[in-house]
Amino acid sequence: MARSMDEYIEQLRSLRADAYGSAKDIETQHRKGRLTARERIDILFDPNTFTEIDTLVLPRFESYMGGKSSRHGDGVVTGFGLINGRHVFVAAQDATVMGGSLGEMHANKIVKAMKMALTYGCPFIAINDSGGARIQEGVDSLGGYARLFDANCEASGVIPQISVIMGPCAGGAVYSPALTDFVFMTENSYMFITGPDVVKAVMQEDVSQEELGGGLVHSQASGVSHFLAKDDRECLSLVRELLRYIPSNNQNDPPYVPPLDDRDRRCPELERIVPTDPNKPYEVREVIASIFDDGRFFEVHQLWAENMVVGFARLNGWVVGIVANQPRVLAGTIDIKASIKAAHFIRMCDAFNIPIVTLQDVPGFLPGTAQEYGGIIRNGARMIYAYSEATVPKLMIILRKSYGGAYCVMSSKGLRGDLIYAWPNAEIAVMGAAGAVNVLFRREVMSADDPDARRQELVDDYERKFNNPYVAASRGLIDDVIEPRDTRRILIAGLEVSLLKRERHVPKKHGLSPA
Repeated sequence: MARSMDEYIEQLRSLRADAYGSAKDIETQHRKGRLTARERIDILFDPNTFTEIDTLVLPRFESYMGGKSSRHGDGVVTGFGLINGRHVFVAAQDATVMGGSLGEMHANKIVKAMKMALTYGCPFIAINDSGGARIQEGVDSLGGYARLFDANCEASGVIPQISVIMGPCAGGAVYSPALTDFVFMTENSYMFITGPDVVKAVMQEDVSQEELGGGLVHSQASGVSHFLAKDDRECLSLVRELLRYIPSNNQNDPPYVPPLDDRDRRCPELERIVPTDPNKPYEVREVIASIFDDGRFFEVHQLWAENMVVGFARLNGWVVGIVANQPRVLAGTIDIKASIKAAHFIRMCDAFNIPIVTLQDVPGFLPGTAQEYGGIIRNGARMIYAYSEATVPKLMIILRKSYGGAYCVMSSKGLRGDLIYAWPNAEIAVMGAAGAVNVLFRREVMSADDPDARRQELVDDYERKFNNPYVAASRGLIDDVIEPRDTRRILIAGLEVSLLKRERHVPKKHGLSPA
């Protein structure tokens, strides 16, 4: 006897209910201070725009040793919808199904969603909340991770990839987020290669999950995480905000927003914010707030390598990436972490057609054995490579100091910087005047009747002849010397003409960025 349509529909609804989980499953997740996979998706996407795919996928074995079982969906929710009106794909791991562990079909679902995002030119977001590889599936689980890593590599530089860590992410699972463009973490999430028990057994170190790989650790100490949020809701709000600044793929431009700020607005406050004394610190974020549209700045890696500030803003509605030295931390010197931070950000901007504005005030690279032994040479070279490789518009303002090798590595004319401006107080030289005099005229100063007076005379003479922006301007190494209050207007004019540039690299398979 043929079944009625109502019976077929009832069966479908029953299967879907199995995939959605029970009230008990939801409560278990809430007790951990976390939302469920579908609750996270509802917050992330524009209302009523999400379409789920592969809802009814099951693993090859529905039940495993020890009586544990999966259910429809196999522990991950995949699909697509709109965020800020643009299509985005997502894979959100469901910790209520076998701890969100990754098995063969679980991995297949994620990889399928990623390849669809790549095919359609849409950003991909992975929400991680997983106990790691599904032990019961053995090598099939490991093979799933390998396919996932390969999909990350294939999509790199083509579509934005965003990882959101909202629970555990351990073992080999950490390498998928590490391959993506941006990593978000909540305060009660964690990532590590080996857990506290293994660390204690092998290294005799007592350490908690939070101390080993918590959100604060990876946002402040390791730099693995680009953003830290107190909870799921704040984290998802930050993801939505990030997507306002990046394009859907490498063939598109970033979202343009008609500006409310005056393109010709002058910024006289800059003359107060930045002291003319090159040794006095100031907050570079105040400079950014003064210059860019509506004072808005979406900072990336805020808690890591704080001597370098990077993030997104707008100039007359156009999205730009900002790279700025921070004189309040380590006097704005460039160290290993700052080099890595800036290089990754520059390459990401270049991949996704985001112009780069550099605000330079740098006395040089940080000296010392810790830096030399740690590889400041090869890590500093990463930043050189990134600036040289970038074909997007590259604009720079020298706010105060630009000394030695640090001048060379940050968007200089030699690295094909498009437009470079300096304020009239800028010092552009191999080193500061006092240091140069100590090297060049040590004997003359020591033999003078009044060494202090003679040293000051020589310093004044060096500054007049060499250590000012007009020498660089006379050689064409900067494009103009400008008044600080005109910075916004001149940057906008330079940006809008440089958006017309067309630059191509010498044909090659790929370059070799310093290790």
